[in-house]
Amino acid sequence: MSIQQRLAKLNPRQQEAVRYIDGPCLVLAGAGSGKTSVITTKIAYLVQVCGMSARRIAAVTFTNKAAREMKERVGQMLKGKEGHGLTVSTFHTLGLNIIRGELKALGYKPGFSLFDPEDAKALLRDLMNKDAQVDAEQINAVQHQISEWKNDLVLPGQALSHAVDEDEQYAARVYEAYVRHLKAYNAVDFDDLILLPVVLLKDHPEVLARWRRKIHYMLVDEYQDTNVSQYLLVKLLMAERKTFTVVGDDDQSIYAWRGARPENLVTLGEDFPRLNVIKLEQNYRSTGTILRAANTLIANNPHVYEKTLWSEMGQGAPIRVVVNRHEEAEAERVASEILTRRIKERAEWRDFAVLYRGNFQARLLELKLQHYQIPYKLSGGTSFFSRNEIKDAMAYLRLLINPADDNAFLRIVNVPRREIGPGTLEKLANYATERGVSLFDACHELGLEQQLPARAVERLSRFTHFIDGVRRRMDGGDALAAIRGMLLEMDYEAWLYQNASAPTIAERRMANVWTLIDQLEKSMRRDPEEIEAEDAAETDDVEAAISRLVLRDILEQQAEEDDTDKVQLLTMHASKGLEFPHVYLMGLEEELLPHRNAIEAGTVEEERRLAYVGITRARQTLTLTLARQRKAFGELMDCTPSRFLDELPTDDLEWEGRADREDPEKKQARGQDAIAGLRSLLG
Repeated sequence: MSIQQRLAKLNPRQQEAVRYIDGPCLVLAGAGSGKTSVITTKIAYLVQVCGMSARRIAAVTFTNKAAREMKERVGQMLKGKEGHGLTVSTFHTLGLNIIRGELKALGYKPGFSLFDPEDAKALLRDLMNKDAQVDAEQINAVQHQISEWKNDLVLPGQALSHAVDEDEQYAARVYEAYVRHLKAYNAVDFDDLILLPVVLLKDHPEVLARWRRKIHYMLVDEYQDTNVSQYLLVKLLMAERKTFTVVGDDDQSIYAWRGARPENLVTLGEDFPRLNVIKLEQNYRSTGTILRAANTLIANNPHVYEKTLWSEMGQGAPIRVVVNRHEEAEAERVASEILTRRIKERAEWRDFAVLYRGNFQARLLELKLQHYQIPYKLSGGTSFFSRNEIKDAMAYLRLLINPADDNAFLRIVNVPRREIGPGTLEKLANYATERGVSLFDACHELGLEQQLPARAVERLSRFTHFIDGVRRRMDGGDALAAIRGMLLEMDYEAWLYQNASAPTIAERRMANVWTLIDQLEKSMRRDPEEIEAEDAAETDDVEAAISRLVLRDILEQQAEEDDTDKVQLLTMHASKGLEFPHVYLMGLEEELLPHRNAIEAGTVEEERRLAYVGITRARQTLTLTLARQRKAFGELMDCTPSRFLDELPTDDLEWEGRADREDPEKKQARGQDAIAGLRSLLG
């Protein structure tokens, strides 16, 4: 299909957004308004019509999934060499590319490590335990504060002047030590992937000029989710040419807790007075009734740019509001109704989604779905590879096949505890950096004795000799036996029991580790399904098998959504960007939606945006549920219906379970429907 044919399929506003290339452009894209089509078509338009080289274009978004989807769609439009060199990535990948290209200017060595949040937490735990025993909550609070400072471009030397109380002053001191240690380890954390490029581009005009020559046009998706540093990165790169398109929707800004600033939409207009604002208001997803509810609700929030979603999908069914006696009745109602509706409407399980404010709301619902044997997928649960015990075991495996993996070394050198503190590791890292060797190799050098006390050298040496011994046993024959022996010899299980809140938790964690080792064994079998006799199995070498597991780990963290036929259970935050024919929104009560914390903090506007996101996931039908009573601290508490229910258009709501608003005939018909559905099941 030619670019002209693709343009012809877009509506007039979408076409305008694609064709406008002469200056800064903000595309205000309502839910379901086809923004991805605009971005991908605009990239093709820049290359095929405007003659711009693809290598001069950078499109950035927030998730790997969104970047992959965008890349695939652009790949269908740009054939052969046309798309060569095009950047389609997340903000953090773009930052990583800048860091990789400017290592010398930043003072890092090649092969630097990227600390994930768990690695960073382990370093903070070690640093904070120097002062006193700290609990997980304190570590999380300091980690969150440091992340906020980095996102707001507050550097370690400035943090103390920003601190408003003793806790923040303490966090500022930890921040300085944390950054110093990261640098000594030749490592960066997730927030550094934006912070370091921004600081570099601000302070080094020659580096900024180089990147401005590389990127001539930028497209930014989900712009309302940008934080201070991400906004500045775009501004620095584009301030000269002013050729960019940002696509966003202030009504879907629901990530303030991780630094997102919807006010960046306002700042953009101030920084670029020639900003052309194009509104996409035609929705291709939902019925008129659902959109009217969304528009009416969100009108209660203040707006810089007004917009009203509309659709050609017809009015559709009324929105149902179901009041239940208590939370168990609510879960029972949702589960049994999905079952009967699937039969009656000949729907697929995957057509139904249940959204809620907090993951805890899914527990009862899961039990009810299991009771009715309804298949479901729970999004946002802990993935196998993100569990601490699995990350520990993976770090040991990574170090066994690559002793130069400093990240793996740092994670497990003191797990189980070997009394190797952060001070020792800082000096070791400085020595390794000076010598240009890995941390593991540095432990074998005689020169280390000049830098560290004899006791510290002895402890490090004991650890590296232990790993060397395991590697020798792996090379000498049965690699799996050597790995299993390693876990037993270092008594990892006892370490889990020492650090778990209950013995059953430690037992489960150790079982997870053995499951991982079983997976490794299976990975070493070329084709286990086809092999009947155990001794006939051909085995791959253990290094290849571990590498496959590491790759699976990475892919697991970027996992595609499961498209098998299951009911989808997810939080409203996790539902953003998705759509389903039939949506249930659970827990429409004060202190749940809007959440108690938001009411106390005066941030109800963001909760309203969250409800708006939930409503606009629905294509055909929307059901809102609430309970009159919920259990809190072991006793039943009365619940108040959410204020958001009063903000919806009354004529579009059909109430159930509330005598003053319910139609008796419909209630009777509904009961007969449920009985008929159950009969057909039993029949």
